[in-house]
Amino acid sequence: MKRFLAASLFFLCAPLLASAQWHYPKPEKGAVVDDYFGTKVADPYRWMEDVDAPKTKEWVEDENKLTFDYLSKIPFRDKIKKRIEEIWNYPKYSSPQKAGAYYLFYKNDGLQPQSVLYIQEGPGGTPRVLIDPNTLSADGTVALNGISVSWDNKYLAYMVAKAGSDWQEIYVLDLATGKKLDDHIQWNKFGGANWYHNGFFYSRFDEPKGNELTAINEFQKMYYHKIGTPQSADSLVYEDKTNSKRSHDIGATEDERYLQLYIGEAGKKGNMLFVKDMQNPSRGWLPIVTEFGNETGLIESEGTQLFIQTNIGAPRSKVVVTDISDPSQKNWHAIIPEGKNVLENTSLVDGKLVCTYMQDASQHVYFHDLKGKMLSEVQLPTFGSVFGFSGRKKDTEVFYTFTSFTYPPSIYRFDMRANTSTLFRRSEVKFDPEAYEAKQIFYHSKDGTRVPMFIVQKKGLKNDGKNPCFLYGYGGFNISMTPSFSSLRLVLLENGVIFAMPNLRGGGEYGEQWHDAGTKLHKQNVFDDFISAADYLCDEKYTSHDKLALAGGSNGGLLVGAVMTERPDICKVALPAVGVMDMLRYHKFTIGAHWASDYGTSEDNKEMFQYLYHYSPLHNIKEGVKYPATMVTTADHDDRVVPAHSFKFTATLQEKGGPSSTNPLLIRIETKAGHGGGKPTAKIIEETADEDAFMFYNMGITPKY
Repeated sequence: MKRFLAASLFFLCAPLLASAQWHYPKPEKGAVVDDYFGTKVADPYRWMEDVDAPKTKEWVEDENKLTFDYLSKIPFRDKIKKRIEEIWNYPKYSSPQKAGAYYLFYKNDGLQPQSVLYIQEGPGGTPRVLIDPNTLSADGTVALNGISVSWDNKYLAYMVAKAGSDWQEIYVLDLATGKKLDDHIQWNKFGGANWYHNGFFYSRFDEPKGNELTAINEFQKMYYHKIGTPQSADSLVYEDKTNSKRSHDIGATEDERYLQLYIGEAGKKGNMLFVKDMQNPSRGWLPIVTEFGNETGLIESEGTQLFIQTNIGAPRSKVVVTDISDPSQKNWHAIIPEGKNVLENTSLVDGKLVCTYMQDASQHVYFHDLKGKMLSEVQLPTFGSVFGFSGRKKDTEVFYTFTSFTYPPSIYRFDMRANTSTLFRRSEVKFDPEAYEAKQIFYHSKDGTRVPMFIVQKKGLKNDGKNPCFLYGYGGFNISMTPSFSSLRLVLLENGVIFAMPNLRGGGEYGEQWHDAGTKLHKQNVFDDFISAADYLCDEKYTSHDKLALAGGSNGGLLVGAVMTERPDICKVALPAVGVMDMLRYHKFTIGAHWASDYGTSEDNKEMFQYLYHYSPLHNIKEGVKYPATMVTTADHDDRVVPAHSFKFTATLQEKGGPSSTNPLLIRIETKAGHGGGKPTAKIIEETADEDAFMFYNMGITPKY
């Protein structure tokens, strides 16, 4: 294929307003100063934490006007948006979920704001709409957050969230008729409906005092709701009046013989786990794990045996079995010992343990019998990511979705008895995988650690140091970045942009040790890994620092913010999204305290404060430094990483960096949207188009459209 980077198609243009004087809003500065172990830290924009304050709203309005005025003058912005719409406009399906005789799946016709839940009877049945969230709001900002089918396949509980908030409401409908019942649960967050008999367990917080989008969430409680009764009649089944930052979850095994209680705590890794035998409930909650520090989960039960996945004594995880007579650790028996690769997930289907492993950030699936013997491996098309393989114990078929960078999501049906995969539904996206190539390389970080990185680019692209590159990272919370297809990425790829994604420490790609190496007093390793990835791409002539964009969201937004303030010369464009920018106060909002297991807090001790202060993006912006062209993105309903992080960071960046740079330092604040989940299609396309246009324009590049 001929390279697109011909002079006639891919040429330089003079960045808009390059020599103009930027006139940023000048918000008032308060006199707030905090004392951390004798160090005085000013927080002049503390008032921006009140998102409802008139002056905060006025500042948001002024900033958005500046940003959208700038974006509107980019000549190819609308063409990029149109191209993204063309690429995005194809039917998208989820893997079916089997519920007795029913098959449930999500479908989006192409540009619908939200995906629609369908149901059909039998594999050849006619699909009908079960829940269409697009009818729940005029602007498509009400999203269907998840579903849960009762063990008898009679009821379906579904979770609804508004405007991107993490708060959700639970409703119930009759699965056979689709009739919505009167049941309605409020103030649920980070949980769903866990069925047991004629009702379900759920978690909730007390109704917030003050702004529900910023008020701290504590003293989570567990309730049981019986179908057909009001929430006011629900039974409180578990609470901890002493530990305000603990989280809880109660669920039942498929046979409903056992209840399982998970307990987590803000600032501590892992969970405690207890089980109750409902054939002998007088024994109470029996301890399986009574200390924090490791991840342990109950896979399922068979009679008196409990199958458990844990990383206790096994950083890459293992499967053990124990008996209800005494399920404590001293009676565990490992049936699938820790291996060289990371065991991510295990389910029990058709008498087999379905184990998903990760090897060098690519997933593999194996079947084991209940004694742990490996039976077979699922043959996947290439290196990539697998979603699905969930089912019930008597199911003889499961569905899964496979995807990779150049392999659009495809759904397969797996016959558990015949041990065969058949293609169930292929993606209809208009994409030529032969035009692109994906590879994995390994580079060395600052301390010599070997780090993997995926690189995706057009075939035949010459690595001469002149290619634009989009470097995306995360690096935290044991989350692994694995290969996946994104139609949003195609606008970049087809215009000669190289996409690179390193597997930074802090993630889970190599187990708990890899995660630990990027947390708390080791967090700098994550930034070093990202900086080394950028330097590698430049040294190997994939790109240059003048053609490099850094991007990441949430913890990845922190990553971009920390790296651009530590190394302002490292890139031409920075795109920090919904980032944790104030590392001294993040734990004081909504659910932020629960991130302390990765970050630590400024109140822990002097050493931890100094470490956070050293890299906190907000506190490391310096006067007189030329920062890269930056467009911060956030949303007014983000109640996970509250927008005040991005507000204070941007105000400080403009105040200190604005006079020294002709690069734009902007913030794009979405309305009626949150951290990202449930965002309607139109908003996704608009935001992506604006980010792409901003990047191209500030690199002096005109796309081919």
